[in-house]
Amino acid sequence: MDPYQKMYTTLFNSITDILNLMDTTPSLTVEQITELLKQAQAQTEAIYIQNGLF
Repeated sequence: MDPYQKMYTTLFNSITDILNLMDTTPSLTVEQITELLKQAQAQTEAIYIQNGLF
């Protein structure tokens, strides 16, 4: 898979999962959501770095 396609898929799927979690877990705090988004960002960044795209 092309690195940019993998980055897009990883980030898109993570955001979709987080949105679904927000719908099903009303007790989720802004801090928890923020942490999940940061994790998704870090996963995508790791793909970028691993593929020498910087």
